[in-house]
Amino acid sequence: MSKVEEFEELRPLLFSIAYRILGSVGEAEDAVQETWLRFDGSSTRPTSTKAFLSAAVTRISIDVLRSARVRREEYVGPWFPEPLLSDPYQDPAQAVELADSVSMAALLLLERLSPLERAVFVLREVFAFEFDDVAAAVGRSQTACRQLLVRARRHMEAGRPRFEADRQERHELATRFFDALKSGDVDGLRDLLAADVQLVGDGGGKAPQLAKAVMGARNVARVLGTVFPLMSRIDVTFEPHEVNSQPGAIFRDRDGKVLHTLALDVLDGQIQTIRTVINPDKLGHLGPVADAWAVDREVRQARRQRN
Repeated sequence: MSKVEEFEELRPLLFSIAYRILGSVGEAEDAVQETWLRFDGSSTRPTSTKAFLSAAVTRISIDVLRSARVRREEYVGPWFPEPLLSDPYQDPAQAVELADSVSMAALLLLERLSPLERAVFVLREVFAFEFDDVAAAVGRSQTACRQLLVRARRHMEAGRPRFEADRQERHELATRFFDALKSGDVDGLRDLLAADVQLVGDGGGKAPQLAKAVMGARNVARVLGTVFPLMSRIDVTFEPHEVNSQPGAIFRDRDGKVLHTLALDVLDGQIQTIRTVINPDKLGHLGPVADAWAVDREVRQARRQRN
C-alpha cells in the first residue's frame, strides 16, 4: 500500500480525533493536512502508520487548541463548536460512544479541560487507544497520562450529558417539534420542552442572534412560535438533519444558502436544550452562507406588516 493509500484509509479517524480536540471543522481539516505533509516528508516508514499519524494529528491539534483558547475567551457571546453533520469515522463497536462524544454538549464539556487532558480523554475514552500509544501521542509518560485521564474524567463526569437512548424516540419527538415550529404552534412546542429548557445562540457578534439565552418552556415556546412563522413568510426553509449526532436541522434562505443550524438535546421525552449556530464563520463548510442581517431585516419588516 502506498503512502497516499495508507493516509487516505486513516483520514476519517484523523479528522475525528482532531475535531473532538478542536471543536472546529476547518481547524481539524487543516490539522489533518499538516499531518499528511509531515508523513509525506518523512524519509522512513513508521512501524505503525496508525500510531504515527494519530500521534502527529494529536500534537498538531494540541498546539492549535492552545492558541485558539485566547480567541475563545474573547469570543462575543456563547461559543459553540462548528456544526458537524456526519462523522466520517464509523466503528459499529463504538457507535454510541462516538455519537455522544461529538455532541455539542460533550464538546462544550471538553472545553473545560486543558489541551493535554482533552487529548488524553479523546484518545483513551473515545477511541480506546492503549496507554502506550496515548503517551507517545501527547509526549508524556504513561503514568502522567493516567493522571491526566483521572482529572479529565472527573471534570467530564461532573456534567456529562445524557441523551435519549432510543434514536427512534428522539426522531419522533424532533419531528413533532419541527411540525409545531413550522406552524407556529406555541402550545404544541411548550408540550415538548422541559420546564427548564434553554435556547442559546452562537452569533459571535457577526450575525443577529435568535436569542443569546432564553430560559423556561413558556418563554422558549413563545420566541420560537413567533419568530419562525415570520421567517417562513420570507421563504426561509429548513431541512431536518442530525447535527453533531443529535436531532437538528439546517435553515436556508430563499436562495438555498445556509442561514443557521439548530440542534436539540433530548432526554426523558423532552427537549432540554436548543442550540443554534448562526456565526457565518462556522457555516462555510456546509455550503454558501446566507446574509443573516438581510434576513433579519426582512423578518422585522414582516413583523411590522403583520401588526
